[in-house]
Amino acid sequence: MKAVFIEQPGDASALRYADFPKPEPAAGQVLVKLAAAGVNFIDTYHRSGLYKIPLPAVLGMEGAGTVESLGPNVTGFKVGDHVAWAMSRGSYAEFAAVPTQFLVKVPAGLELRQAAAAMLQGMTAHYLTHSTFPIEPGHVVLVHAAAGGTGRLISQMVKLRGGRVIGTAGTREKAEVARAAGADEVILYREQDLVAEVKRFTDGKGVDVVYDGVGEATFMQSLDSLKPRGMMALFGQSSGPVKSFDPLLLNTKGSLFLTRPTLANYASPDEIRWRSGDVLGWILSNKLQLLTERVYPLADAAQAHRDLESRKTMGKLVLTI
Repeated sequence: MKAVFIEQPGDASALRYADFPKPEPAAGQVLVKLAAAGVNFIDTYHRSGLYKIPLPAVLGMEGAGTVESLGPNVTGFKVGDHVAWAMSRGSYAEFAAVPTQFLVKVPAGLELRQAAAAMLQGMTAHYLTHSTFPIEPGHVVLVHAAAGGTGRLISQMVKLRGGRVIGTAGTREKAEVARAAGADEVILYREQDLVAEVKRFTDGKGVDVVYDGVGEATFMQSLDSLKPRGMMALFGQSSGPVKSFDPLLLNTKGSLFLTRPTLANYASPDEIRWRSGDVLGWILSNKLQLLTERVYPLADAAQAHRDLESRKTMGKLVLTI
C-alpha cells in the first residue's frame, strides 16, 4: 500500500511517500480502507521527534474510511461500515489497523472527509469545554488561535454552553473567521497588548479560563489574563514548549490553576462515544460548523505539514487517500 512515513525524525522533508507493508488487523482491531486523514500538530511532534515513537512509523492520528476486514474477537462492526477514529496512529496510508476502542461509526449523511476532519480537534474541544474546565453560562474564556481548527471548535462549544469568548488572531482576516465562529471579542495579538485588552473587555477582572494550544509564545500572557483562581489549560505547544518556571508564580498571580491535559486521558471508551457522538451529531445538525481550509492528496503530506507549521492556516487541513 502507499503510505506517508518517517524512518528518522526531522523536518517536513523527512516524510516519505512510498510503498509500506499493509497492516493485518490483530485481535480487537479492524482494517480500515482510508478515505481521508486529518492533519494535526501532534503529527508534526511525532515527525520531529518531540514525541518519541518507534521507527519506521506511518504518521497520522485521525482518519475515516470503510471497514475492509475484522480481526479476531471483534464485535459491533462489520465489513462496509463507515467509521472514524482519533488517537490511533497510522492514518496517512491507504489502510490502517485500528483498535475498536478508538473506533466509532460515522452517522448516516455525514461525509467521511468531514468525520476525519472532526474527530481529534472536535473531541479535544469537547474535553476542554466539558471536562477540564466545564463551561457554565456567564463564564468568560480566552481562546488562543481562535481562527484555527481547534480554536474555532472551542469557541463554538463555549457559546453552545452559554459562555463568552475572547479570541486571539494574528491578522484581520483571521479575526473575521474567529468572529464567525462565535468570538464576542477578538484581540489582534501582533498589534494590541493582549493582557490590557483582556482586562478592558472584562472590566479589569480577567477571564475564568484560558484554552492555550500555542505554548511558549503566549504562556505568560495567558497567566496574566486570568482572574484570581482562574485556570490555564495548556493543551498544545505550536510555538514551542514552555520553559521551566517556579510554581510559586501561580501563587503570586492569584492562586491560579495550571493543567497540561491531553485527549488520551479523557478518552475512555464511554467518553469517546460521548464526545464523538456530540461532535459528529452537532456537525450533522449544523450546530457545529467545520472549516476545512485545504485538502491535499496523500502524496503532498509534507506540504500540509509545512503549511500547518507556518501558523498561517485557518481551519482544518485534510489529506485524501
